[in-house]
Amino acid sequence: MQSLAELLTRVPVVPVLTIDRLDAAVPLARALVAGGLTVLEVTLRTKVALDAVKTLIAEVPQATIGIGTIAAEPDIWLALASGAKFLATPGTPPRLAAALRYSPVPVLPGCGTVSEAMELAAHGFSVLKFFPAERAGGVGFLKAIAAPLPAIKFCPTGGVDRRKAPAYLALPNVLAVGGSWVAPKDAIEGGDFARIEKLATEAAKLRPP
Repeated sequence: MQSLAELLTRVPVVPVLTIDRLDAAVPLARALVAGGLTVLEVTLRTKVALDAVKTLIAEVPQATIGIGTIAAEPDIWLALASGAKFLATPGTPPRLAAALRYSPVPVLPGCGTVSEAMELAAHGFSVLKFFPAERAGGVGFLKAIAAPLPAIKFCPTGGVDRRKAPAYLALPNVLAVGGSWVAPKDAIEGGDFARIEKLATEAAKLRPP
């Protein structure tokens, strides 16, 4: 099993997907993979999310499928039962952090402050989701904490788009960014997967040389 750091260094952008229709899941994932984005986070926000994950794991083996919006302990077990290859949380209160320590798959726990990052590091998590990135301090925040917290790496998510992503990716403590801009809702609803593949292709080239 790959570590979370290994997964995130494979791609500069992790698409954060809210899937409302099961029939859109496979063409969406295939478009993203064709564009070079092979690590996908499906949010646990819709009725079809778990079924979508199971379907994607079966039908799009080139992708590594994780589940995000893990907000309580029962979500962990549901996500693991679906076959998710990694878990992500928007925030990580102590009880949830304690439960996630025993996850058999990599975990990307969310934090929004220095204290939260330090607490999660004490639980053994060295790669964290910084969320909501833009509202929580953005590039300036991550740049400021790089020196005092050199062992912690981040995947900033929340308000990050094509224009803002390069500044995050240039930081030494950022492995990848999470974003939904590569899978616009109108493109999914309209079945415009060619547009999504084009956005994914552009996003896959964002990491600085």
